[in-house]
Amino acid sequence: VQLVESGGGSVQVGGSLRLSCVASGDTISRYCMGWFRQIPDKEREGVATIHTGGPRTSYDDSVKGRFTISHDKAANTLYLQMNSLKPDDTAMYYCAAGWFVPRGASQALAGSSYNYWGQGTQVTVS
Repeated sequence: VQLVESGGGSVQVGGSLRLSCVASGDTISRYCMGWFRQIPDKEREGVATIHTGGPRTSYDDSVKGRFTISHDKAANTLYLQMNSLKPDDTAMYYCAAGWFVPRGASQALAGSSYNYWGQGTQVTVS
């Protein structure tokens, strides 16, 4: 499966953005899908995941109540609605697909669980 992210940009503190990830080559309903983020010199961290067979969602504590992951199976697209953005949310955001059924949030939010990655879209909050 190929993944292409879009929707990143620069936004003021407290603002909102919606990231999109269009999948091709396979249907996202076959995968656990996730959003991850990374800043230079830091490890990639899981932000939100959804098992589209469920759906069942998991969120990192830092984004709970502010971010919402969703999907449109007909469009084969994953979304991340980000509200109340903070400077700490500044990062490159990546979409990922994993061929597994998550047994818990820890597994779902672990990047090592995922097989396919997009190129990323930059989010800057200032």
